[in-house]
Amino acid sequence: MNDVDEKITKNRNMLYYNQMMKSDRVTQHQAKKKETKSKSFASKKVELKDFAPVPEGWEFFVYTFYVVALPYILGAVFLFLVIARGSVDNFMLLNINAFPIVWLIGYEIASVIMLCWILVLYLQHDSEEVYY
Repeated sequence: MNDVDEKITKNRNMLYYNQMMKSDRVTQHQAKKKETKSKSFASKKVELKDFAPVPEGWEFFVYTFYVVALPYILGAVFLFLVIARGSVDNFMLLNINAFPIVWLIGYEIASVIMLCWILVLYLQHDSEEVYY
């Protein structure tokens, strides 16, 4: 064989090799895609037990505590720090016995914190798509 025939043969072999490699990559990608089935952020399953520690058998009481007491405590802390500016004398002037108002203030603060947390988790969620 002469040099020209060797170069043509080498080029054909390289083209064949590249096509085989590309085919292999696409096949692996499709298999991986079928394996993992990319989930969107909104379709993920959320378990409350993953975020809130709860002893087994005490779920009702602990979740009731979380829903009732935590927003009230958060509202009272907000009133103390922001409205009374950290002064105990000014805080005592507030009508802290207005449970629904203090609870609603804490509930709104907790909901804003949770929405910001969801936004951060959404922004951190990366798609599993691979672009060639």
